[in-house]
Amino acid sequence: MAPSLTQEILSHLGLASKTAAWGTLGTLRTFLNFSVDKDAQRLLRAITGQGVDRSAIVDVLTNRSREQRQLISRNFQERTQQDLMKSLQAALSGNLERIVMALLQPTAQFDAQELRTALKASDSAVDVAIEILATRTPPQLQECLAVYKHNFQVEAVDDITSETSGILQDLLLALAKGGRDSYSGIIDYNLAEQDVQETEPNYQVLIRILISRCETDLLSIRAEFKKKFGKSLYSSLQVKLGYFLAWSLRPSLLTSTLTPCTQLSIFLPHRKPSS
Repeated sequence: MAPSLTQEILSHLGLASKTAAWGTLGTLRTFLNFSVDKDAQRLLRAITGQGVDRSAIVDVLTNRSREQRQLISRNFQERTQQDLMKSLQAALSGNLERIVMALLQPTAQFDAQELRTALKASDSAVDVAIEILATRTPPQLQECLAVYKHNFQVEAVDDITSETSGILQDLLLALAKGGRDSYSGIIDYNLAEQDVQETEPNYQVLIRILISRCETDLLSIRAEFKKKFGKSLYSSLQVKLGYFLAWSLRPSLLTSTLTPCTQLSIFLPHRKPSS
């Protein structure tokens, strides 16, 4: 039985067990032995030979960072006087075409499109919007919001206001403003506990605490919260906000400067080492 498209793509991904550089989210990381000329030539052969070499296309594009893929696109343009996205779009179809088009978009373009789609979709897509707004650096977020306004002729905050409500709206608007603090050495644990314990907590204050603290603060807050109150901050949020919104707040505690393992540790419960 032939492998599915998903299996084919996953088989080519540069996973954490392979040689790759940390510093990016997910599995598509900077390829250390990168040669823009070789990659551009390989893609050209993949679409000009007898039949389209889908395996070669997937292997190149899913093992390069977005910045490296942009360099490949420019090299391909200079080499052939043809646009790489249009050339691949003509050679591919279906889900693979859509995936390849997404891989070749500049970061800000991709983020703006995904943010727009998430805001206009059902609540099930809101985690995409939160992830984009919560994990991008301030310059990346500013560029994304600028592209959003240019492409869709509306501010992202206006779409957030019109498409969402309640604490979710407060969260997204706060994230869109950016402004995570640098480490100050001062951590107000009691204020976070107070807002969680209130019968009707001040969600705006709670959100401000969660999205404005630097990663060092957040890790310390979680540990101290567990130590002082005998329960995790995440479980307390679940009680007061409900599972969905508590889970939605998870990405707001993460930043792109953390490795994936450190990011996960913010919400993973403390465990005793196995004996």
